Amino acid sequence: MFKTLKNDIPASIVVFFVALPLCLGIALASGAPLFSGLIAGIVGGVVVGSLSGSKIGVSGPAAGLAAIVLAAIISLGNYENFLVAVVLGGIIQLIFGILKFGIIGYYFPSSVIKGMLTGIGIIIILKQIPHFFGYDKGFTLFNVNGENTTTQLLNIFDHIQVGSTVVGIIGLTILLLWDKILSKKGKIFQIIQGPLVAVVLGIIFFVATQGNSTLAIESSHLVSVPIPDSVDSFFGQFSFPNFSSITNPEVWIVAFTIALVASLETLLCVEATDKLDPHKNVTPTNRELLAQGTGNVLSGLIGGLPITQVIVRSSANIQSGGLSKMSAIIHGFLLLISVILIPRLLNMIPLSVLAAILLIVGYKLAKPGLFKKMYDLGWKQSIPFFVTVLGIVFIDLLWGIGLGLAVGIVVILIKSFQNSHFLHKEDKSNGVEKMKMTLAEEVTFFNKGAILKELDALPVNSYLELDVTKTRFLDNDIIEILDDFAFKARERNIDIKLISERGIIENPDSFIEFFKLRPKTA
Repeated sequence: MFKTLKNDIPASIVVFFVALPLCLGIALASGAPLFSGLIAGIVGGVVVGSLSGSKIGVSGPAAGLAAIVLAAIISLGNYENFLVAVVLGGIIQLIFGILKFGIIGYYFPSSVIKGMLTGIGIIIILKQIPHFFGYDKGFTLFNVNGENTTTQLLNIFDHIQVGSTVVGIIGLTILLLWDKILSKKGKIFQIIQGPLVAVVLGIIFFVATQGNSTLAIESSHLVSVPIPDSVDSFFGQFSFPNFSSITNPEVWIVAFTIALVASLETLLCVEATDKLDPHKNVTPTNRELLAQGTGNVLSGLIGGLPITQVIVRSSANIQSGGLSKMSAIIHGFLLLISVILIPRLLNMIPLSVLAAILLIVGYKLAKPGLFKKMYDLGWKQSIPFFVTVLGIVFIDLLWGIGLGLAVGIVVILIKSFQNSHFLHKEDKSNGVEKMKMTLAEEVTFFNKGAILKELDALPVNSYLELDVTKTRFLDNDIIEILDDFAFKARERNIDIKLISERGIIENPDSFIEFFKLRPKTA
C-alpha cells in the first residue's frame, strides 16, 4: 500500500474535497446533526477503508439512506434512539458477512434497484428545495398539522430568503458548469471539484454580505457544527445510543432496514466500482459486508450516520488515480483534521449551497431520461420500476422496495407460466388431431396452471406427442399432473407418445413410475 502513496495522497485530497460537503449535505438531508455526517465520513474512511478488501472503494454516509434516516428519526422519537438501530444494523451486517450473504444483491431485479435509487433521488430533491430557498422550518416528509409535502413546497414562496436563494443559485450554476463544461477542459478542473468551489464561494458570499440587510444570510440557514474550545468539549459533540429503547420493535425494524439497504447499496457500489477500476480488481463481497458492519457498529456508538460504500467518492478516487486503500484511509484523517482545526470555517457554509449539491445528487439518481429508458424496455422492466418509485415516494422506502420486489416476482411467475412448454398443432388426418408438446429445460410447480390448462383443452380422439428430451428438472407436481392426464386420456380416447432420452413410449401406463426410473440428472 505504501508503495503507491505518490498516487494515493493526491487522490485522497480530491476525495476529501468531494466528501466534506457531501457528508454535511447528507446529514442535512437526513434530518440528523450535521456533525453526524462528518463522523460517518471519518469512520467510513479510516475504519472501513482499513478493513475493506476493496482497493479503490470509498465508504461514508450515503444519499441513498437519507430517506430511511429521516423517517426513522421521526418514528423513533429522537436521534439517540435511532443510533441504537444503526448499531444493531451493523451487527446484522456482520451476521450477513459471516453467513456469506455477499451474493444478496444478485437476488434483487435490476428494475427494482433502479427504482429504489430513482425514488431516493426524488425524495432528496423534494427535501432540498426548501433549504435551497432558505425555508427550513417545519418541512417534513409526513403530514404535520394538516400539511403535506406539496403544501409545504407551496409555502416556500411566502418565506423565500433572498441571500440563501442567490447563493444557492450561484452554487448550482457552478456545479452544472463544472460537471458539463469545465471538467472536460483540463486536469486542474478534475483535481479541484465543483462541490468544493461551490462551498468556498458560499463562504465568501456569506462573509461579503454580512452587513447587507437584503442579502445577509441568517445564522439559522448556515451549517452549525459545534466549536470545541478544549479536548473535552470536542468529545462532547458526540452522541451516544439510548440502549433503553432496544426493546422497541420499531428499532429492530429500522435496524433490519438499514442492514438490508446499506448492504444492498454497498454490494451494488462494489460491482460498479470494480467495473470502473482500470486494474480490474475484484472485491471480496463477504469481507466488504464484515467491514461495513464493523463501521456501522462504531459509527452508531459514537453518533454517526449509517455507512455504505458510495459510488460518487469511489469514482472520484478512481478518476484521480488512487491505487490502494490508503487514499480512502487518508481522506478519513483529512476529514478528522478539518473538524478539529476549521470548525468556524465550516459554520460559514450556507445550507442552500449544500442543498444545491444534494439537488445535483438527487437529479443524477433520478434522471428524466431513465424513466423513458425503463418504459422502452417493456412492461417486464417498467412495471416493477415504476411501482418501486411510487411506493418509495408516496409511502416509504421499505414499502417501495417490497412492492417492487413483489411485482417483480409476479412478472417472473407470469413469464415462467408462459415459457414452461411449447404446444404445436401439427396436422389433422383420418379425423385425428395431432399435437406436439415440448417441455422446457426446467419445469416447476409454477408451471402447473399453464400445463394443466393445455392438457384439459386437448380435444377428444386426438393424438399428443410429449417431448421431454431437453427437460433436466421436472417437479413432482408436474409429474402428478401428467400421471392424472394419462388416466383421463384413456377415457377421452387420446393417444400419447412420450419421447425421452431413453427412447419412445406409446401410451405409458404411469408417468410416476417412468420418471422414477430416469437418470438422476433428469
